[in-house]
Amino acid sequence: MMMQRAAVGSVVLAAVALTGTVGAAGAPGRAAAAVSHHGVTDNLYMSLGAFEDATSGEDPKVRAMLDRPDIGGVQLVVPWKAVEGAKGEYRWSRLEDALSYLRDRHKKLYVQVQDRFFDVATKDANVPQYVKDEGGVAPTVDENPDNPTTHGAMVAQWDDGVRADFQAMLKAMAERFDGRLAGVNLPETAVEVDTGNDRTGYTSKSYIDAELDNMRFGRKVFTRTQFIQYINFLPDDDDHRRMQEMFDLARDERIGVGGPDTLPDRPYQMANSYKFLHAYKGALPLVAMAVQEPDVNAADPTTGKPYTRERFTGFAHDYLGARQLFWTTEAGWLQTPPA
Repeated sequence: MMMQRAAVGSVVLAAVALTGTVGAAGAPGRAAAAVSHHGVTDNLYMSLGAFEDATSGEDPKVRAMLDRPDIGGVQLVVPWKAVEGAKGEYRWSRLEDALSYLRDRHKKLYVQVQDRFFDVATKDANVPQYVKDEGGVAPTVDENPDNPTTHGAMVAQWDDGVRADFQAMLKAMAERFDGRLAGVNLPETAVEVDTGNDRTGYTSKSYIDAELDNMRFGRKVFTRTQFIQYINFLPDDDDHRRMQEMFDLARDERIGVGGPDTLPDRPYQMANSYKFLHAYKGALPLVAMAVQEPDVNAADPTTGKPYTRERFTGFAHDYLGARQLFWTTEAGWLQTPPA
């Protein structure tokens, strides 16, 4: 099973729209930016640090993107460590600052809570130190065919105690931000634990069971903010029964679904989560897809040339049912002023 690497540290743009009253967060009396392109809404998606660099003026190019009238909001990749230091001691000031900045500009904030990390040693995983001290981090390997093999780390969600701490953080976040954030998502499901060096008791079954439990818990605590689970690949799920279980849960419990990459007609993706997104089109409360930096440089199998904006948008909306696209700031269309 090859794990698809996510560009967690890169700056990408996100497009997110919501249905009903869930996630309709914003400043009282102010309308959110009404922007869309061929049925999707374009918003910024970036790491928390990159956002702070932009808003402070250290990255004027990205700050200008924040103010574009065709950008509806920002999704921040927020590692667990950024909001929790010592066990049970939560720090929300950075999210509050981001929310205030965006609210003043009539834009929305989405948060991706990051529990897995790429190109880092296990000891350097961006999780609270107490989680590391308690042995709650597992080594991973990334054998994405598009990139050299790398090693990373992820939170051992299959450990009941570790997952309880993670869920306690989600609950505290919901108590503070439910209804104020437009969306909260958990990252991609693709993972390949380095079982030869793992000491956490990982199995593919326990991992997927934990992901399902986190989906249920997130939906339970976020009642006014749309909760979203990224689903792309699952380990040891060749018959896709577990993936179907995830999609059934998302449909039945009104959990949003998304993915870290949009790669139209790429066979590996088409044979995994894309076929489910297509089959469940219209049955899910929200579908949100990212277009990350590797995606904009990938070759379209139908042309042999890099994908175009229209190709990304048309496929995401028409085939996958997406109403949100998360764009890397390296996307060509963002390099010129809006029309």
